[in-house]
Amino acid sequence: MAGPVQNSHRLSVKTWTEEESDRAESTPSRAQSMCDDTSSELQRMAAIDGRDINSQNSLYGRGALSRLVSMVMTLREWAQKSLGEETERPDSFLERFKGPANTDVQAPPSRFDIEHEIRRSRHTKRKCNVKVLSPSDDAYYYWLLVIGAAVFYNWTLLVVRACFDELQMKNVLVWLVLDYICDGIYILDIAVRLHTGFLDQGLMVKDTQRLRETYVRTFQCKSDICSILPTDLLYLTVGISYTPLLRFNRLLRLPRLFEWFERTETRTGYPNAFRICKLVLYILVIIHWNACVYYSFSKVLGLGSDSWVYPNASDPEFGSLTRSYIYCLYWSTLTLTTIGETPPPVRDEEYLFLIFDFLVGVLIFASIVGNVGSMISNMNATRAGFQSRVDTLKHYMQFRHVSKILEQRVIRWFDYLWTNQKTIDEQEVLRSLPNKLRAEIAINVHLETLKKVRIFQDCEAGLLVELVLKLRPQVFSPGDYICRKGDVGKEMYIIKDGQLAVVGEDGATQFAVLTSGSCFGEISILNISGSKMGNRRTANIRSLGYSDLFCLSKQDLMDALQEFPHARAQLEQRGRDILRKEGLLEEVNVSAGEELEEKVERLETSLDRLQTSLARLQSEFNSSQLRLKQRITTLEHNVTTVATGSGFLSDGVESVFGGDGVCSEINIRL
Repeated sequence: MAGPVQNSHRLSVKTWTEEESDRAESTPSRAQSMCDDTSSELQRMAAIDGRDINSQNSLYGRGALSRLVSMVMTLREWAQKSLGEETERPDSFLERFKGPANTDVQAPPSRFDIEHEIRRSRHTKRKCNVKVLSPSDDAYYYWLLVIGAAVFYNWTLLVVRACFDELQMKNVLVWLVLDYICDGIYILDIAVRLHTGFLDQGLMVKDTQRLRETYVRTFQCKSDICSILPTDLLYLTVGISYTPLLRFNRLLRLPRLFEWFERTETRTGYPNAFRICKLVLYILVIIHWNACVYYSFSKVLGLGSDSWVYPNASDPEFGSLTRSYIYCLYWSTLTLTTIGETPPPVRDEEYLFLIFDFLVGVLIFASIVGNVGSMISNMNATRAGFQSRVDTLKHYMQFRHVSKILEQRVIRWFDYLWTNQKTIDEQEVLRSLPNKLRAEIAINVHLETLKKVRIFQDCEAGLLVELVLKLRPQVFSPGDYICRKGDVGKEMYIIKDGQLAVVGEDGATQFAVLTSGSCFGEISILNISGSKMGNRRTANIRSLGYSDLFCLSKQDLMDALQEFPHARAQLEQRGRDILRKEGLLEEVNVSAGEELEEKVERLETSLDRLQTSLARLQSEFNSSQLRLKQRITTLEHNVTTVATGSGFLSDGVESVFGGDGVCSEINIRL
């Protein structure tokens, strides 16, 4: 009995130890699939079933389950090993961008971590649904209109309600409703600012947390918060008549109104008219404020106390609210426009107030004159520049004694340009734009016209864009010849508006009429080999009325085709087909031309080879000549040294022969 107990105790100890070791080994990867639990269960069943095995080679009997389990476990281990090898296979390309490997074992996510991750993903998804406005959106612009109306309401009505008590006390409920509606708009504006994106390195920032942090750090955030402080609740203490004065902090939202003005000036098609209206509005608001301040200052000094202040309200003529405001507005207008004709001041305070008003009036008058003058000059800048060109040309024609008929034609041509608004130089206007925008504008203007040309149909889009940027508009007067028969073709023309006639030599006989969308001269600028026309014009083309044409020069076309050799071959083939169809193409021996080109290429290659050999030989000759000169110089130096040491110069012939009559040997080192 003790044996089984001991064995069971030993088995329980072993089982506990194995469980602890398995738990320690499985700590780095607790997030196993259900297959691990299933395999452990299968192992347990196989261990129970394997106690009694009758047949080791049969799948039937009591040992069949254990053999099936062992086979399943073998397959599972092989699959895990294969998947592990495939997963751990390094990517040689990505390894260059990875940092040092992290050898720390990551702990598996707990249940709390998983719930936190799910909660964070839901929060992120909710944040993605939050709308972030761009300052260039229409919705943002319309919101600026709403907040601008609220700001304008406060800037115009708060001051008049604060100065004219009768206006405030008559409609208290209406003012309270309007005031709190504006307060609600102010609060919504803060929310809009918190969700208004901005550009960072050319990209719109849409992270709400970053937008919130950026807005909170700005001075505008503090100003917006101050503008919605409920200071008007103090009317419960001081009285309802002081409510407008307590709401003066609402005036801090004035930058929003200025922002709406700036964006409207950019969006409107009549910026000069809008600037004039804005200037008039500024002047009216200043006059309005000055009128209210004058009435309030008169109340402080005493209504009707002298001739300068506002008359006493007991007078029926000046007792109504309407008359009070209109009188003060009239006085403010006369003062600020420096017209005068107001009662002279009596007290020192009145003199100081009037001096301040005069100074403000001078500034207003100067701003009016300067702004209106600049606006008028901007409005007439185009006309002034065009008229200057016309006057210069008239002066030139008078100086050169140009005939009156030709002078009248030139003047009528200028009149046509101005009447049809064709005086703008497109290249000069678009020069300030980047190439991408300039190409898009040119495509919108000229692409449909360019597609009508036969040889440009089905061409590459890149080639059409290049050609569109090179088109030049030209206007021809009635009777002008666009080209004459026999002229060298250097341009092709595309008719945008007007009618052209193909006429005979007499100029009266019309063979055909070209209308909008037609083109001519496109074959002559391609220089197609074998063309019977060559590069000469074959007809006289004259403008019947005023005609607007697009001109494409041969040089511009060739420059564009250099970047598109395949398109050039297509254009030449299409032009050759047109000439062949019209019977204007001479079939030439293409193979002979190709052989000649090959010979020329071989000659050029041989010539290059000869030039290279000649340059190498010349270099070797120069090097050999230099070495020879150095050797000769060294030889002369050695001869001079040896001769001097043996007394050759002083002893004559004796210095050469020794005393025994033997010629001394001179060693010359080369």
